[in-house]
Amino acid sequence: MSQRPKIRLFVDHPLGEAQSVPVSRDHANYLFNVMRLDAGAGVALFNGTDGEWRAEVAAKGKRGGVLVCKEQTAPQVMPPDMWLLFAPIKKARTDFIVEKAAELGVARVCPVRTERTNAERIRQDKLQAHAMEAAEQCGGTYVPPVEDIRSLEKVLDGWDDRRALVFADEAEAGRSSSLAAVLAAAPPPAAILIGPEGGFSDAERARLRAMPNVHVLSLGPRILRADTAAVAALTLWQEHVGDWR
Repeated sequence: MSQRPKIRLFVDHPLGEAQSVPVSRDHANYLFNVMRLDAGAGVALFNGTDGEWRAEVAAKGKRGGVLVCKEQTAPQVMPPDMWLLFAPIKKARTDFIVEKAAELGVARVCPVRTERTNAERIRQDKLQAHAMEAAEQCGGTYVPPVEDIRSLEKVLDGWDDRRALVFADEAEAGRSSSLAAVLAAAPPPAAILIGPEGGFSDAERARLRAMPNVHVLSLGPRILRADTAAVAALTLWQEHVGDWR
């Protein structure tokens, strides 16, 4: 097998041996103007379902081109069935949460609006692009879908109790808990819920604690920022019950 190309792109197109893949205008600008690739140059492609493929430039132009798949360089690897639910915060930090969720390995990213959420709206398309770019950079073959924002109340109204919900409660900071036991009780399918900068309301906390298959998690002796908490919780879950073991 030849060396894997350094340039990786997510494409919304089937991949397979000898498959031709059209190059979009944006990708053409990046490949041919920025990276100066010529005919025969290699590019790694993935689409979230067919693994990673080494393709070669078969045709190039200012507004498009054609890549042809030559060989599979990595199989399709799906992440554990873990969802990340989080309350959006400042734009740069929300972008960070989505990027790190894609890198750490989640199946779905679900922004939720809590009673104290500062951001009423999100740019779902922009966040999806961040997830795609993160997958391109980290070598993953799956891009988690980023949902549009929904109220936490509606999300919980339709919750499937077969999916464990790990509730990272900032009120638990500094309290001793059996971290391993909490996480072991939440194998896939599961979800992690991270609250807003102002924390969960008493009503939200009471509802969550009353639900079946909800597991309250302490993230240590200090209250973490929302973006830090998301990374910490995902890392701990992956280490204990995810696909890092």
